[in-house]
Amino acid sequence: MFAVYASAPHADDPMAGLTIGERPEPSVPEGWVRVDVRAASLNMHDVWTLRGVGIAAESFPMILGCDGAGVLADGTEVLIHPVINAPGWRGDETLDPRRTLLTERHQGTFADSVVVPAGNVIPKPPELSFAVAATLGTAWLTAYRMLFVQAGVRPGQTVLVQGASGGVSTALIQLASAAGARVWVTGRTEEKRALATGLGAHATFEAGARLPERVDAVFETVGKATWSHSLKSLKPGGTVVVAGATSGPDPSADLQRVFFLQLRVLGSTMGTRQELVDLVSFLRLHDIRPQIGLTLPLEQATDGFRAMLDGETTGKIVFTR
Repeated sequence: MFAVYASAPHADDPMAGLTIGERPEPSVPEGWVRVDVRAASLNMHDVWTLRGVGIAAESFPMILGCDGAGVLADGTEVLIHPVINAPGWRGDETLDPRRTLLTERHQGTFADSVVVPAGNVIPKPPELSFAVAATLGTAWLTAYRMLFVQAGVRPGQTVLVQGASGGVSTALIQLASAAGARVWVTGRTEEKRALATGLGAHATFEAGARLPERVDAVFETVGKATWSHSLKSLKPGGTVVVAGATSGPDPSADLQRVFFLQLRVLGSTMGTRQELVDLVSFLRLHDIRPQIGLTLPLEQATDGFRAMLDGETTGKIVFTR
């Protein structure tokens, strides 16, 4: 079958391992289902896989893609929850110490078809296109958990989203605005800040700018480049939720500020199947659709990866079949 895959890890040049071609048809174990993929979205996790992060060397070649939407053998339209749990796990899927994501041990969605546990598919509402549904399982689910589960954001609170144009950031802006929060956003360029305003941000600022007042919660996916600004932007007792560090980790944790102002620093990873179901309901209730900045046929996946690596993103990058 046709697929986009990582042929081997390349820590310093991830594009060197990106391969487009044929891979064997997948077998379907008992309790799993085959999904014929109609759309799949690109995540930074795919770049980490190309670099060999979070995946064993013997797992290559690995078909890329955590997110996807498609059709089951009986014609049911579904989207995929990409967190694969150990057999018998019960409870919050993200807390399973043996959990894995698609593309770490199991082949991903950038292919004609993908095989996942039967419990990892949920029905796709007819009003959501395959392209829209394919954006939800990683970036949008991550944003939903950050906002409503980890930070517990309430209507009327003020939140700061660090970074204006990535998949998680655009999801945070749209979700927080729809939930009644006052949303402030930082962005490196005027174009990215304008995008945030169009998505519902109430005010935008240059990266690192002093804010008019301190905020209740900050949402971090950038890391070293914004960490100090994030802590300085919080009210006493405020919360910073961290779900990524694309600019690298910051070895300076500023612990004095954390304990003196009683700040809460919370990590957040993906989300549960039920949270994905709730996210879909939220989108339908508020008539929200994810910001898709680039749609390409899967055959042109190389262009999508280059756009992500160059920072030329205005929302999600989606590949279609």
